[in-house]
Amino acid sequence: MHTEAWIQKLGDYLTVKEAAEFIGVSPNAFRNWDRTDKLKPLRHPVNRYRLYRKEDVEQLLLEAATNLK
Repeated sequence: MHTEAWIQKLGDYLTVKEAAEFIGVSPNAFRNWDRTDKLKPLRHPVNRYRLYRKEDVEQLLLEAATNLK
């Protein structure tokens, strides 16, 4: 895959810190969810950092909000 395509695709993902800030939890919560298979990250192709799809994070937030009702 070309570099530009990777960069464009990576724009659809959040780092652990970004995802945690987005929904208001600690980064360790995401790492924990990774270990318990609640939310599965992809790995950055160069540095192997965890990356979460924005769509998956939004879905998790929506499910949490629905469970509070």
